[in-house]
Amino acid sequence: MVAGTSTGGVARRLRLGMVGGGEGAFIGGVHRMAARLDDRWELVAGSFSRDAERGARSAAALHVAPDRAYADWREMARAEAARPDGIDAVAIVTPNASHHAIARAFLDAGIHVICDKPLTTTLDDARDLVRAVAASGRVFALTHNYTGYPMVRHARAMVAAGEMGAVRVVQVEYPQDWLSTPLEDTGQKQAAWRVDPAQAGPAGSLGDLGTHAHNIAEFVTGLRVERVLADLHAFVPGRALDDNAQILLRLSGGARGMLWSSQVAPGNENALRLRVYGEKGGLEWAQEHPNQLRVAMLGEAPRVLARGVGPLSPAAAHATRIPAGHPEGYLEAFAQLYRDAAEQVAAALEGRAPDPASLLVPTVEDGTRGVAFLAAAVESNKRGGAWVELAAG
Repeated sequence: MVAGTSTGGVARRLRLGMVGGGEGAFIGGVHRMAARLDDRWELVAGSFSRDAERGARSAAALHVAPDRAYADWREMARAEAARPDGIDAVAIVTPNASHHAIARAFLDAGIHVICDKPLTTTLDDARDLVRAVAASGRVFALTHNYTGYPMVRHARAMVAAGEMGAVRVVQVEYPQDWLSTPLEDTGQKQAAWRVDPAQAGPAGSLGDLGTHAHNIAEFVTGLRVERVLADLHAFVPGRALDDNAQILLRLSGGARGMLWSSQVAPGNENALRLRVYGEKGGLEWAQEHPNQLRVAMLGEAPRVLARGVGPLSPAAAHATRIPAGHPEGYLEAFAQLYRDAAEQVAAALEGRAPDPASLLVPTVEDGTRGVAFLAAAVESNKRGGAWVELAAG
């Protein structure tokens, strides 16, 4: 059996509910595929759309029983909490601005939460969720899915072990090109909500892509972004939120960094890329080639480590499913978070400690740092590019 494939002690699939993710949605389908991949979850309930007819059609297509297809997520939280066979966790896959209210309702109902990023659109809301998670004792998993890749986890282990020496420079970028034209004007659903401040919050490409870049930089290095100097810009005329962001970073321990996110960079599809340089060597990882990690030690020829080949860290082995030569990609990395969240939820149900290997899933505290990063970058841009310190979570 591949490392990390234990199914835990719960003698059934965990029951999953979903808010959002109905007809025309992208990320909801990704969450459902990720949840199914390791056979730990079963989708049994949902409030899939604000439109009751669309929600009912979505539920039927997903084989959710009519009595567990809810027109309103508030009703869903109440009803599922009262059922003896109620959901163990809810997946929140709605636009950003609704995350806080939905997550709070399910936490208050005693239900574990798996939430898409970013956590919230305001720091006050993020802090409120931190308090709510602590008070409820429930698991809260934030799906910064790129942390699920084996070679990202191996990079983190190498940095933590001191193999790169003290980190000096962090370069992270996440460019795409799909919003290079005013796609939102065509009625394309995914474009429309991402450029709408009422749904996406105060940041555009930065909230959609930059939050992933910020998270993976902190995840791999173990450092915290402390100050930012940001230039946010909308190149497409009439767009209310940034479609390009360039940010200087100052991190804990004296490291310096740069972050670039863009939705208007032709030729880039999903080009998340991280480079970390320390006193002894450097690491480079690219999401479009996720099974490889480039390592360059000072004074030595660069080498490429491959997932599944040779001795890697336990963290990488835990996130590896199949032998070398069979690429593991986006869905497998996403599924890793669902598998690890399943272990945490199962442990809570059984009253035991979870497998420590499952604890690399981003948390509500990680999400709060991400919201603080977005808020500081937006404020820096408003000030004409001044250095702004991140508020404490």
